[in-house]
Amino acid sequence: MYLTRFRFNAARTGARRLLTSPQMLHAAVMSSFPDAPPTPDGGPRVLWRIDYNSAAEVLLYITSPARPDLTHLVEQAGWPTAEPRGWSTYDYATFLTGLSADSVWEFRLTANPVHSIRRKEGEPTKRTAHRTPHYQIEWLLKQQDRGGFAIVEKSPEARRLERGDEYELVVGGAKGLSFSKRSSSTGKDSSAAAGRNAVRIAAVTYQGRLRVTDPEVFRLRLASGLGKAKAYGCGLMTLAPVV
Repeated sequence: MYLTRFRFNAARTGARRLLTSPQMLHAAVMSSFPDAPPTPDGGPRVLWRIDYNSAAEVLLYITSPARPDLTHLVEQAGWPTAEPRGWSTYDYATFLTGLSADSVWEFRLTANPVHSIRRKEGEPTKRTAHRTPHYQIEWLLKQQDRGGFAIVEKSPEARRLERGDEYELVVGGAKGLSFSKRSSSTGKDSSAAAGRNAVRIAAVTYQGRLRVTDPEVFRLRLASGLGKAKAYGCGLMTLAPVV
């Protein structure tokens, strides 16, 4: 497994085009691999995420079973003449192997928190996004047991001072993504087909602290992603040491 970081040159037209189209960016990410990586159900796969740290610092993170080559992204949306080459790739497998039970980490995750509902008796269930922070947090808490981690709870004193918030967790950066899938035969959508092919995603960014409860399960979850819409920039969790 590998972890790759790429910085966009947000002033370039190519960068702006990619950043406004999850479908185009997904295609660009997958084009980073000479051989199409497999996407097994529940196994390690290619994941990616965009972090908007500031107007001038927009970062793409990728985790993948194979090492990517982002030359095309540098030429289209980066700094082709700058040194170093425009992206950095790290040995992620060694990091994952080193994760231990009860270790505590800062984390960041962009996810698509959804649930299935039935509006009327007899209707099929429909996947619907959670729109409020309360239910978005509840969604993440439900991922804990099967994800091998636990969100760190605040001390009673901290909870009192911070008006009852129970967890070391902040939810924000809600962003609605809407686009139409292109036809595989023509590369375009007809006006009639566009509505049928419309994709709408509610992406939310979580930041906080977690404790590893089951290292083996947690490693697999980091490699395979959390939740839905993994092809469109959701599901990738990154860790950093607690400072």
